[in-house]
Amino acid sequence: MKRSIGWLARIFGIALAILPMRVRLSIGDTIGILWFDVLRIRRSVALANVRLAFPEKSSSDHAHNCRNSLRSMGRTLVEFALFPYLKGWTGRKMFAFEGLEHLDRAFTEKKGVIMLTLHMGNGDMGAAGLSIRGYKMNLISKEFKSRWLNDLWFGMRRKLGTKFISPEKSSFEILRALKRNEAVIFVLDQFMGPPVGTKTRFFGTETGTAMGCALMALRTGVPVVPCYDLRCDDGTHKIVIEPPIPTPTGLDDRLREENIAALTQVYTDKIETIVRRHPEQWMWIHRRWKEFRD
Repeated sequence: MKRSIGWLARIFGIALAILPMRVRLSIGDTIGILWFDVLRIRRSVALANVRLAFPEKSSSDHAHNCRNSLRSMGRTLVEFALFPYLKGWTGRKMFAFEGLEHLDRAFTEKKGVIMLTLHMGNGDMGAAGLSIRGYKMNLISKEFKSRWLNDLWFGMRRKLGTKFISPEKSSFEILRALKRNEAVIFVLDQFMGPPVGTKTRFFGTETGTAMGCALMALRTGVPVVPCYDLRCDDGTHKIVIEPPIPTPTGLDDRLREENIAALTQVYTDKIETIVRRHPEQWMWIHRRWKEFRD
């Protein structure tokens, strides 16, 4: 049964991959519109989030943002069919890069690189594009309970060069990857409560954010480079890399928790800035503003 499902998924992927780009985009847009306007899965969550983040906007603006966000997510689902072909001509046509010099400069320090990112555009395509470009990428990611789904979901991305680190053993594996002068990707835009999260403010409202990125930066002094994927109107992707965020040095060890919290807020502010620039491509359906309970 599991093998049959896997083969069906592969056949479906091949069928999508051979379609013209405009047809794939239309399928993705249709999925998003059905999601938001017909099935209405987490529609209320998305609208509440957008209202919280942009109270000055009108109701029509809020709905427009949410609808476009889910259209983007629909395209993400369709784009998964392209992963087996990204190392060939398809991959060379799919990606443009902005700010690669920041990443290259960070690697010259020979400490590895921490990449700060979020659910913008299609982050998996961003990681794939950098892997194809020759950068050694490691992504911290939970696995599914289903083995065949793990094989399908992670297997295609591994073939493109992206490695995965399980959160359960992340500290050791992160340090090993950094020692090899590779990049480790921290996705920092989702809610995280205690004990691994710390209080932050996102769009002016209290929430919780994972503190592992700040903890590792303070511990190692590794450059923290913001990076995100943007989906272009023609279906291609632009991977944007910004200058590193400075990591404070010489801090009082007795204020360890305060230092981690303060640096996590710096990273959260950076993510907010990116979302404000491109709200239509961020994942608004996540419950980002849960109550943080100490």
